[in-house]
Amino acid sequence: MIKILKYSFYDLMRSRWSYIYFLFYLILGFVLFFLNSDVNKAIITLLNIIIVLTPLIGTVFGIMYYYTSREFTELLLSQPLKRSTIFVGQYLGIVISLSLSLVVGLGIPFIAYGVTRSAAVWNFSSLLFIGAFLTFIFVALAYNIALTFNDKIKGFGFAILLWLVMAVIYDGLIMIVMMQYSDYPLDNFALAAVIFNPIDLSRILILLKLDISALLGYTGAVFQRFFGTSMGMIIAVSILSVWVILPLLRIISVARKKDF
Repeated sequence: MIKILKYSFYDLMRSRWSYIYFLFYLILGFVLFFLNSDVNKAIITLLNIIIVLTPLIGTVFGIMYYYTSREFTELLLSQPLKRSTIFVGQYLGIVISLSLSLVVGLGIPFIAYGVTRSAAVWNFSSLLFIGAFLTFIFVALAYNIALTFNDKIKGFGFAILLWLVMAVIYDGLIMIVMMQYSDYPLDNFALAAVIFNPIDLSRILILLKLDISALLGYTGAVFQRFFGTSMGMIIAVSILSVWVILPLLRIISVARKKDF
């Protein structure tokens, strides 16, 4: 698994798209500080970008890597190797390379502008942590889609649809429901809705960390009571971990049974 992980990692790190991904965050960090030297404001701006862009990049990279390396994967499958070893190794290689591009790309400008000497260092660390978590989640979801659909067009289409639903459509549907039934107590519904979308859960965790949950309106008080405590944070991180573990277990299960 370590050898496959290393190969996948180095293969992606040599890709020009990995450099573009890294340079995007590097340039973005310096531009944000050029426009405004306030670290907290830069973190808030980055939140809106990372919450949307990181899942998209993870989804596209994950499904693209699977389809482009399918012949190499079939060669590995002909060797005396466990299928779980092959696919988990490839998965880890992808997520580590993408997470490294994110962390290093944003870390350089923020460190250069003295984030380590600022009280916002923990907020920035939380933002990178959430970005890496979303990468792990959406690459796993993308791999599940790729294993399900042999046709590239169907796989790409379903992957983009999944991202679109979670990043845009899901919030719109929840908002419509809450507006239609605003006369009823919707605290439990709001919490449950957040749990079933890792993007929303990640956004709320960062907003609570930045102590600006008032931007969420009435539901902000609900989230503050539940996720604002230490136990709430542990529960939230555990839920995000489940979003990684369950798709990964399905990758292993499907890979063992799938006829390649």
